[in-house]
Amino acid sequence: MRTTRPILRTALPLALTTGLTSALLLGSPPALATEDPVDALTTSLYAPKANPQAYRQADELEGAKRSREAAGLRAMARTPHAVWLAGRTPDEVRKETRAVVRDAARRRATPTLVLYNVPGRDCSLYSAGGLRDTTEYRAWVGAVAEGIGAGRAVVVVEPDALALVPADCPGGAKDTKDAKDAKDAKDTERVKATRTAARYTQVSEAVATLGTLPRTKVYVDAGHPAWHTVDSIVPRLVKGGVAHATGFSVNVSNYSTDDANAWYGRLVSSCLAYVDKGGKASACPTQKWRRADARRWLDRHVPLDPGRMKHFVTDTSRNGQGPWTPPDGKYRDAQDWCNPPARGLGARPTTRTGDPLNDANLWIKTPGESDGECLRGTMGPQDPERGRVDPKAGVWFPAQALELVRLANPAIMPPENRVPGRGRDV
Repeated sequence: MRTTRPILRTALPLALTTGLTSALLLGSPPALATEDPVDALTTSLYAPKANPQAYRQADELEGAKRSREAAGLRAMARTPHAVWLAGRTPDEVRKETRAVVRDAARRRATPTLVLYNVPGRDCSLYSAGGLRDTTEYRAWVGAVAEGIGAGRAVVVVEPDALALVPADCPGGAKDTKDAKDAKDAKDTERVKATRTAARYTQVSEAVATLGTLPRTKVYVDAGHPAWHTVDSIVPRLVKGGVAHATGFSVNVSNYSTDDANAWYGRLVSSCLAYVDKGGKASACPTQKWRRADARRWLDRHVPLDPGRMKHFVTDTSRNGQGPWTPPDGKYRDAQDWCNPPARGLGARPTTRTGDPLNDANLWIKTPGESDGECLRGTMGPQDPERGRVDPKAGVWFPAQALELVRLANPAIMPPENRVPGRGRDV
């Protein structure tokens, strides 16, 4: 359910042209998704320098005569994926962002950048971190904007920041047992309310700041279809400033199927359009409705009009096998979002999705990097589903990386009779 922070690397990225070129790069309203409102520059998506552990693991597999798996890992590492910007001072993030954007431009590629530094990130749990307050965050976002400048970029704003606001964090009045605890909990609730209001300010200001850049497409995160219902996430997106964004992102670091993501994206976009015309989000169809009923509602109230609706991007990095279904009753908290077993890489990144609202399928989460030390409601320290201690969030997880390659859909390993030579980005 939550998003985890990939490991941060400071080496200059490398672009990879994968044949995923398109005359557009990510349409934004009022342009259609098959147009580029900036210019008609043919471009590819950008592949940053991969986690070196990916190549180390591939070399080990090669040495063990497992050449197909090694080739699959190298192909995964060279596939375009996002650059996560987190844990940097304004000066550092400005330099890092500028280096990425300029390198991508030299290679006629467009980078995907992820902002992941909002104060109070992830309820201070698996992916805890972020800056101290709104003032610090405002300066940090301003530095990112300066680093992008007139360059071309796709920016995903703060995965989970709206789906998991401070008011959603554990603790508070409902967890109390006596009067003193109740008073303390009420104080906690007031603090959480203040921090939640600040969260909406932080995200909306970030969207507004980045949205003024001439060649940047901004998508504010909307969680995934197995988390919030449409009528729940849409008011949060509105408070988070989606009006000033190209649109929103779905399924970041999660495993929902392409079909579920596309339907969720359509429903969220339609509900945003309905609310923009004065309707109430509570009246919108959600992903829990029968699709036939939802389609009738959409046809009546929000006919498809991509030129006037918010678009979205989809994280397909790890959804090739869809979501994991935990064994019934086995775990108190199965954490189906946390390093689930037997998942596979999903659709390759492309701007040619065939969906007029889905601007791109992207690998936003870096596949092969851990979601965190999953306990699934146990005392730990082992992940009971895997029988081992999982790596910390963002650290390379060889077992999961190999699963993603083996179970990729579409396949990423070469056929039995054709194994390419070794190669890596430099």
